[in-house]
Amino acid sequence: MLDPIIEWIGRIWRALLASARALVKIVTSPFTATYSLFQRSGLIIRVLIGALLVPLFLAYAVFAWHALWIRDFDLDYPKRFKMADQMRPADEQVAVEGGQETTKTCGRSNVVDVTADLIDFNINRNKWMSSHPLYKAGIFWMVEWDETWFFDNKAAFQRGVHQAASRTSIELADALGRARGTSQIDYDLKVAKGYIQFDQFTWYFNVFDRQPFGPTTRTQTYYRGALDALYDYNARLDDCKATFDARADNLLQFLDRIAKDIGSTSAAIKDRAEGYNSGWFDTRADDIFMYAKGQLYAYYGILQAVRADFPEVVKNRALADIWDRMDEHLRRAIELDPMIISNGREDGWFMPTHLTTIGFYILRARSNLVEIRSVLDR
Repeated sequence: MLDPIIEWIGRIWRALLASARALVKIVTSPFTATYSLFQRSGLIIRVLIGALLVPLFLAYAVFAWHALWIRDFDLDYPKRFKMADQMRPADEQVAVEGGQETTKTCGRSNVVDVTADLIDFNINRNKWMSSHPLYKAGIFWMVEWDETWFFDNKAAFQRGVHQAASRTSIELADALGRARGTSQIDYDLKVAKGYIQFDQFTWYFNVFDRQPFGPTTRTQTYYRGALDALYDYNARLDDCKATFDARADNLLQFLDRIAKDIGSTSAAIKDRAEGYNSGWFDTRADDIFMYAKGQLYAYYGILQAVRADFPEVVKNRALADIWDRMDEHLRRAIELDPMIISNGREDGWFMPTHLTTIGFYILRARSNLVEIRSVLDR
């Protein structure tokens, strides 16, 4: 009775060993070829080879140092903004007494603060990986990192964070930062919207991708421009020189956009989970999983900021309980942290299905968003 099971486990083990040997052969082939050339060469050629390889190996070491983990990852990062102490519409004027004079000041937008912090998290507190030349080069220009289990998780996570920040910047420019959508678009939000949508893969000099060959402005420069524009907008908002339209219909539209955004991610997860059931051998599963995790990590803070910027709407429509459940579902998804991301069958007993698990929490959070939208639409 046990023979078929033992034989099946043996086949799995042999397949693992064969895959490992093939991967090691691919990775080490440049080293073995270089070592063979080094042995056959004279002193001058050896010195030249060393002068070329040492900087390359150091560059790959620095690349690995940045790619292996996400700096400043903190599930409780929304607490840094003390939103509970600022539960009033973002541009609501309040009187501030100073000496014998009373001046007017307005509230900053928590949504803008969190979005700016996420951009800063992506490009300043972490190295932006997608435009890094060694990330674009892959394994010695032979295999893209996205096709492996290595060095691509951080890049995928950052892209997910960026997608949420980009979506939010667009909504700020098109709706939230304008009076009933009929006023002129705010200049700083227009700049932020334009810069944040710049290509994610551009370095100082294009040699690896489809862009025109030659020097250019790298991705991080544009994203820092968007970051500065968001800071400037919020400073003007604090001085009552900008608009933040905290109406119920704006909230409805924003939540609808977020629901569609994570719904698109859920559809990508569904397609991958149904089309590929290779478990730990699916080298694309980790990219989709980490992209979704990054996107949810960003929306976890943004949605708490939205709640703080629309306190009257949340209170008048009794949305607090639904919002709490949505926050919990987002947090549960972000807490998923498997050592090896697997895309197994839903009814499998040997290899887990992490894609389906995170997809389940995405759908629950999305259903909460749709429920909030339905309440606002009544």
